[in-house]
Amino acid sequence: MQSGIGSVFNPGASVRRLEDNLRFSDTFANRVALADAYLVTRNTDRAIELYESSLTGNFTENEYVLSQLIIAYYQKKRYSDIVPIGKKIYKLPQFARSRSHILYAAALGHIGNYELAEKEFKTMKSRFANYEARYYYALFLAGTDRVSEARQLLNEMLGEVSHLSSRERRYNSSWFKAAKDQLNKLNDYAAARQ
Repeated sequence: MQSGIGSVFNPGASVRRLEDNLRFSDTFANRVALADAYLVTRNTDRAIELYESSLTGNFTENEYVLSQLIIAYYQKKRYSDIVPIGKKIYKLPQFARSRSHILYAAALGHIGNYELAEKEFKTMKSRFANYEARYYYALFLAGTDRVSEARQLLNEMLGEVSHLSSRERRYNSSWFKAAKDQLNKLNDYAAARQ
């Protein structure tokens, strides 16, 4: 409990503790724990180094590390590196509704594979759920010059807010805020073009 509270207020202390743990015992678990801390504190290059170096021996296909690498590569805009990893873990049941799947779909769009990206986004699109995936899908639509479809999707998301429980609204509040901000940008863009 105490270490959890300390890391919230001082994430640097947690990173230093994890670095000491790795120096003391260079294990897979210690590498991944430190890489996760680096990822959270936006030290993405060091996180990637540790994740990549962890994929050896019995851990070469570790699904957790591969999923985390997708997130880290996305932060660094290394979209073409995401696709082979996504294909590797695509058939795993937990991938279907994961953040890694969302970023895999977005990466496909970034590298120009629009048809497959849209197919992936559509598998994750459902009403009253998957707000992060739907937000990224709206970004994809806007990026492929389908602004009216993006606006419609964002409006649908925001229209669902009043039908959710207070817990669901709190849990997804960052996606609703992002959707509202993006909708304002798209509306400004549409007004400027007229």
